[in-house]
Amino acid sequence: MTSTTSPSSEKIQPQLRSVRPSDAEALCAIFNMPGFRGGTLRMPFERVEQVERRIAKSGPETTWIVAELDGKVVGHGSLVVQGSPRRSHIGEINIGLDDAFVGKGIGSAILGALLDVADNWRALKRVELTVYADNEPAVRLYTSHGFEVEGRHVKAGFTDGQYHDLLSMARLRF
Repeated sequence: MTSTTSPSSEKIQPQLRSVRPSDAEALCAIFNMPGFRGGTLRMPFERVEQVERRIAKSGPETTWIVAELDGKVVGHGSLVVQGSPRRSHIGEINIGLDDAFVGKGIGSAILGALLDVADNWRALKRVELTVYADNEPAVRLYTSHGFEVEGRHVKAGFTDGQYHDLLSMARLRF
């Protein structure tokens, strides 16, 4: 999850599906939201063409899904399997939501779906991610799905003119 907005008690069940090229504009709008961008290492003012290229370049090593509510894309998540044969048991997860939908269970639904793919379709043994240490809602989400903090990267992320610590988190299944 990439926003630090306070969670609410309302839980929403989104429709999850594979990303489509036609999602580029909606995803770009989410990527440029202040809460989303502030919780990631992305640069501001991302262009639709950049998102279109990322969608087009994603191959069989990537599972990229979007969450929809009433036909509107409100979040996304990806699981990317490492390409090296000696690291093919590892996947990396990235998740992000529309700022208005943080804390409503959508991130948990996306994460659960990606972990299902990791466990039951790709037989991954390790799933990892990086998150800002001060993004407490995201850290809680990941911890609730079995992730543990493995390390802290001091002042490794730069956002809004300040350096912030990043956490390396992973979930192991050996």
